Amino acid sequence: MPDSTSSSSYEPRAAVIGGGPAGLMAAEIIASAGFKVAVYDAMPSVGRKFLLAGVGGMNITHSEPHEKLLTRYSKASNFLLPYLNGFNSQSLCDWIHDLGIETFVGSSGRVFPKDMKAAPLLRAWLHRLRELGVEFYPRHRWNGWASDGALKFTEQKNDVVSEKNISANAVVLALGGASWQRLGSDGAWVNLLKGKDIYVNDLLPSNCGFDVDWSEKFKNEFAGAPLQTVRLMATDNFGVKQSIRGEATIAKTGIEGTSVYALSSHLRDSILSTDSAELIVDLLPDLTLEKIIVQLNKPRGKNSISNFLRKQFNLPAVKLALLRELTEAYIWQDNNRLAHAIKNLCIPLNAYRPIDEAISTAGGVGAYELTTDLMLTKIPGTFCAGEMLDWEAPTGGYLLTACFATGKAAGLGVVNYLRRDQK
Repeated sequence: MPDSTSSSSYEPRAAVIGGGPAGLMAAEIIASAGFKVAVYDAMPSVGRKFLLAGVGGMNITHSEPHEKLLTRYSKASNFLLPYLNGFNSQSLCDWIHDLGIETFVGSSGRVFPKDMKAAPLLRAWLHRLRELGVEFYPRHRWNGWASDGALKFTEQKNDVVSEKNISANAVVLALGGASWQRLGSDGAWVNLLKGKDIYVNDLLPSNCGFDVDWSEKFKNEFAGAPLQTVRLMATDNFGVKQSIRGEATIAKTGIEGTSVYALSSHLRDSILSTDSAELIVDLLPDLTLEKIIVQLNKPRGKNSISNFLRKQFNLPAVKLALLRELTEAYIWQDNNRLAHAIKNLCIPLNAYRPIDEAISTAGGVGAYELTTDLMLTKIPGTFCAGEMLDWEAPTGGYLLTACFATGKAAGLGVVNYLRRDQK
């Protein structure tokens, strides 16, 4: 694309800044409508975080009913509703199939590419985009706007850094949040938008781990140990107890893992409002409190209480150690109190882990700064999509689904904007 000093083209053109799923989907929609579009990304190649998400198995979306899926976005459900209605999980699967990638539904309802990898999907997608005429400009870091409204970029090429200005009739910002900065989403865009008097809700870690003051003995012996077949519970800001059955992982710094991530928004918000949070663990979710008490009251013989617990309940070492770590000695001398501790073990959390370690980001550009087609009201012709919008969701395919959906919506917004501009 020419710089801002070049003669303008009679054909409207669009710039997409950010080469993740939201930006690439916006580019596809715009190019499919016949408009020239270029994608700019600060990294040497596009889709880096997308590829990382596929390392452990590419969970692309979720197969649960649409109405249930919408609830996963919590307080942002109403904001995302029209975009997810316009591109739901089935639409996403159909789109993937059209790229020649087969999918399957796992036992948890999550949807994966058949080969469980992100790279073949991304390769097929980039081939389609190039066939549509989409141009790619890697190593282009966006630095805001010039005085004439042109987009300012810093290009790094062969260790040579140069400045350039790019003019475009419409722009999609799809710059991600602020997690995994080494992959390109560093949140630097926040101050650029604030400089345009656009309010951005603070970026916070989502789907993150938490700090716990473990004893040296416990963390040295059990850091990295899986805590399996447990029920985790947290109280939200409305006083409602949220729970999930699953597993977690003991870390040197505290606790993390899929089920912790699912409750992370409630735990994080509690820390923000009260400087503390409690994660409640049911170590034996398949047994009632009454059943545990009955078994604890059986004759112990010569067994120590720890050995008795291990034999009676098949408790692994990490659960026994966690129980010891978080309870006073007197609890172990009273079967009723011990049973209650097994069912409601309290882990006090001190802080959430840094945002760069989080899987995703909460906060961002709020709905009140956007039109219904995701255009910034204060910067006509500039649209936002993906994780830089103010929403969050648990892992399980929901993050990618909303990125694709808002990317499509922003792309359609650009198409309508350019068509109006042509008239």
